[in-house]
Amino acid sequence: MTAAEPSGPLQSYVDKWLAVQPRQRIALAFVDGARYPGHIALAALEQELLSAAYGIREPQVAAVKLNWWAEELSGAAASGGRHPLTQVLFDDERAQRVPAERWLAPVLAGMAQLEEGTAADFEAQLAAGGQLHGALAALETAWWYGEAASSDKAARVATLSHLLFALLRVEEDADRDRLPLPMARMARYGLSRTDLRKDTPAREQALRAQLGELAAAWRDGAQLPGPLSVFRALESDTGRALARRAARATDPLATLRTGLSRSGFGTAWQAWRAARQWQRQAG
Repeated sequence: MTAAEPSGPLQSYVDKWLAVQPRQRIALAFVDGARYPGHIALAALEQELLSAAYGIREPQVAAVKLNWWAEELSGAAASGGRHPLTQVLFDDERAQRVPAERWLAPVLAGMAQLEEGTAADFEAQLAAGGQLHGALAALETAWWYGEAASSDKAARVATLSHLLFALLRVEEDADRDRLPLPMARMARYGLSRTDLRKDTPAREQALRAQLGELAAAWRDGAQLPGPLSVFRALESDTGRALARRAARATDPLATLRTGLSRSGFGTAWQAWRAARQWQRQAG
């Protein structure tokens, strides 16, 4: 069995990524795992880091997990790595061309934001989210396109996708320090933390307003420089369309929940178009 054939422990991490982003399974038809195992491993690594930064409720526990990744990534160039994902990544010569600070930047950004509270407004949300997701986008862009490629567009897409997905947990995360709605939006619609757990007209209006700003930011972000990976491009197409649709829906939260799991011919066409653009830019 070779590293180019995801299976066993490696496949379990890929499956965790696909469980969060099921549409990416279609994109795998255009990113051959035998030829590009590192591309897939990098996407799975991103999911591991995001799970540690956002999915662990105790900051101290999350810090321990992220610190482990910092040690792993800082030594992987010399050792080849201990983790199945790192082993695949650092078996690829691309890893040696990516500066060491690119590998560490997402982990350090993840640690820095562990105890951040709720952002004051939407612009503050973008700025706060851009630290971690911008670092991930810079690593991803350097891997797919080389160090000279701009990651501005990828960073904006990654941040907006995070803010969109965060709305799915508006009820579950009502008691967390960092809420998915900024404080200004909460105040504008008279919402308390407890109110986020209730399906009320005020919460629906606040969600629509948030989704409207996300859709507008996605439209503006399309003008930023830089290429997108196949996975990021598909994520962007999905998020941009879903934000627009949910902002107009009677039940925006239900629309988000059903929309992220749907796929079909349109998804396959988006993935094919993203892969074609990738090959054109990379070539």
